Amino acid sequence: MSIAFDLDARSIDETIDAWISPIATFVQDLILFPLPLGDARVPFVVLWLVAGAVLFTLYFRFINVRGLAQGFRLVRGDYDDPSHAGEVTHFQALATALSGTVGLGNIAGVAIAVSVGGPGAVPWMMLAGFLGMASKFLECTLGVKYRIENDDGTVSGGPMWTLSRGLAGRGPVLARLGTVCAAIFAVFCIGGSFGGANMFQANQSFEQFVGITGGEASWWADRGWLFGMILAALVGLVILGGIRSIARVTSKIVPVMAVIYVGAALLVIGLNLGEVPAAFALMFSSMFGIESVAGGALGVLAVGFQRAAFSSEAGVGSAAIAHSAVQTDRPVAEGLVALYEPMIDTVIVCTLTALVIILTGVWDVDTGLSGVELTSRAFGSVLDGFPVVLAIAVILFAYSTMIAWAYYGMKAWTYLFGRSPTKEMAYKLLFLVFVVIGTTMELGAVIGFSDAMILAMAFPNLLGMLFLLPEVRRDLQAYWQDLASGTVVARKRAPVQR
Repeated sequence: MSIAFDLDARSIDETIDAWISPIATFVQDLILFPLPLGDARVPFVVLWLVAGAVLFTLYFRFINVRGLAQGFRLVRGDYDDPSHAGEVTHFQALATALSGTVGLGNIAGVAIAVSVGGPGAVPWMMLAGFLGMASKFLECTLGVKYRIENDDGTVSGGPMWTLSRGLAGRGPVLARLGTVCAAIFAVFCIGGSFGGANMFQANQSFEQFVGITGGEASWWADRGWLFGMILAALVGLVILGGIRSIARVTSKIVPVMAVIYVGAALLVIGLNLGEVPAAFALMFSSMFGIESVAGGALGVLAVGFQRAAFSSEAGVGSAAIAHSAVQTDRPVAEGLVALYEPMIDTVIVCTLTALVIILTGVWDVDTGLSGVELTSRAFGSVLDGFPVVLAIAVILFAYSTMIAWAYYGMKAWTYLFGRSPTKEMAYKLLFLVFVVIGTTMELGAVIGFSDAMILAMAFPNLLGMLFLLPEVRRDLQAYWQDLASGTVVARKRAPVQR
């Protein structure tokens, strides 16, 4: 009986992988088509994201820097007003959006970037994160501005409504373009919710879990489907409660796990403090790809920006869906809050992960490891027992990402098919099925499908936002003027009890 069960368990995982992997590879090849630039082949979508981020940074005169102080006041709650339309506070909206980005993109994605592009990919990731702050500001401002209030008091926002409503009054050609782009975005968003936000998270969670329970000898090694079913059940408990339930969970999980992970990274870096200057020197000297396997400077840039885009999702438009649920009457305010996403996610956390991998030297050893396993090896080489802590962090990060993206995907689903309890339940059940599928597939196929679906969202999102730049700049100027004149006033804080 035991032997039969083992064979059945292996056949389930192998059968699912055999069916899904060819589809994932086809989607990857279709969307991530590369352009030959010198010795490198750079996916067009990466160049599209880079161009958009640079344009928005210059157009808004480095809002990436200018908006941070006011954004911090907003996150701190200085301007919270429950009487405004919306469902969550500025902090909860940021925590929900961060739960969709801070996680395996920082832990596994950085390891993949260093494995493929070498240490030189890291500075490009940092630059992409900095430039992406402007993209995030724009898309989240527009998400709140063009959201709709539903009859039950909930709100729906994001690029679907930005594209369809924002371009509606700009002539028949742009109105039609907005409608088409909104539908395309919604399709890719649903695919992204099943791919990078679900299958990739489940896959890497399972790999880490297997690693701490015995590796290939683990009883779980060939039972990804069983792990997936348990994980799906836990995800289902939260996503059935809607955005308020999701916000409550993520606002607790994300800060705690971020502190644990960042604290461990700082400890490893502190123990190797003398080597940090050399690590940075290696990163920056390698960013032009002198010895890179990725195809020179452009190849290293492509690896860095692609992994940064997958990690922070700046320009992709997904986070605007979460930010649109905020309680505010000033869309620009939430755009300023959103600046902190790429900064925390990519500029800070990804850099810390990269330093751990480089300082411990595991990236330069032919271990055959990739993704979260490589990061785990790096931490474990310095901190005995930390792979167990990292496994818990990975699973919780993945869990928070999945429940946040279940909300994103459901909003896109209801945009296409309409709102009703039956339709929403259909999406949620399908989402949970993909949790199980993700735990049974090989990492390579999962990464390809994940990148393709999430990055493809940038095509319609950035295209539509180009037509809306002038009005966001006007809104930003009006907001600064109102702050200066005292029209926008921070709420009074209760005195501290002593």
